[in-house]
Amino acid sequence: MRTVTATATAVTAALAAGAASVAAGRLASDAALKIPPGRPLPTEPRLTVHGLAAGQITLTRDLASLRPGRYGLAGDGSHAVVGPVVSAAETGADTVVRRLEGVTHGTLEPGDHAWLTPNLYVGNPGTALDLEYADVEVPGELGPLPAWFVPGARATWVIAVHGLGTTREHALNVMAPLHERFVPMLALAHRGDVGAPRSPDGLHHFGETEWRDVDAAVRYAVDHGARQVVLYGWSTGATMALRTAALSGLRNRIAGLVLDSPVLSWEATLRALAAARRTPGPLLPLAVRAAQGRAGLHADHDPSTAGLYRPSVPTVIFHGPDDEVAPWRHSQRLAATHPRLVALHPVEGAPHGAMWNPDPAHYEEIVRRFMTPLV
Repeated sequence: MRTVTATATAVTAALAAGAASVAAGRLASDAALKIPPGRPLPTEPRLTVHGLAAGQITLTRDLASLRPGRYGLAGDGSHAVVGPVVSAAETGADTVVRRLEGVTHGTLEPGDHAWLTPNLYVGNPGTALDLEYADVEVPGELGPLPAWFVPGARATWVIAVHGLGTTREHALNVMAPLHERFVPMLALAHRGDVGAPRSPDGLHHFGETEWRDVDAAVRYAVDHGARQVVLYGWSTGATMALRTAALSGLRNRIAGLVLDSPVLSWEATLRALAAARRTPGPLLPLAVRAAQGRAGLHADHDPSTAGLYRPSVPTVIFHGPDDEVAPWRHSQRLAATHPRLVALHPVEGAPHGAMWNPDPAHYEEIVRRFMTPLV
């Protein structure tokens, strides 16, 4: 009788442990499947504001606060623009001083917590950049998708698609230089964004379903006079661009791809985001399996998706070895496999989705050269 009781107890304990592991895996998968737009990724550290002076801000010393270039600094209800580290400034061992270019809205005070964001601008093309634009609606399969349209004389449109943790405001970084070259631009809000329809299950799908919103934007552009389009995507927006170029019924109208920090392995990205939420290593495979089951995602090596990351049009990729979210080795492999079509430009010292920020002028010059034969 004791043997039967002991066995039953062991089985019950095993089932309870298994159920707990499954629940933990499901919770860990939320780190990637339920990322709200416009909020920092779990890989992005919170920084404390230690002091403010004329044109300067003192922040917690961290690899993030030491990054080169220009960034947005976002807090709860505030946004500012910070420039490079001020090397001549006197700092303590735990702080760093950066140039403070301006406070866009809200206020910053010592003791506030904030994080760096690639978004230098907030608002819309009119308020942020003083550009003429129109609010338009792209008919999507789930309902109308809000978009900003900045007109231009060229017959080739750029369709901009943001990725994880950002909104269509991300496209404002590159909107002005494209406008200067008379390139029309459509900056899309896709499913899950504010003002756009929710995904039916309320989850993020790493571009597997969201690409259809980009396809709808291509159709909208063609219906409104575009001869061809260039898809410009960041993070999972780059994933959507690749899928659209491979699957769209109008893929013959897609002339090129600009990809910034493309997510080419959703499994690696999910692991990175879950690990950043301090998920124990043994639970990471469970998080991947939970995400696959909940969102219906295809495994990275699924034969049915093997052709989705094989560009058939000229492609430029900006990516860097410091990307903690989307390993850049996948971009290296893509470029090495398709050297005639894909040009890879590594960017040192930049986090995920922020390849423009360390050196905007250099980045924009590469984009200009890439776009010239396409427009």
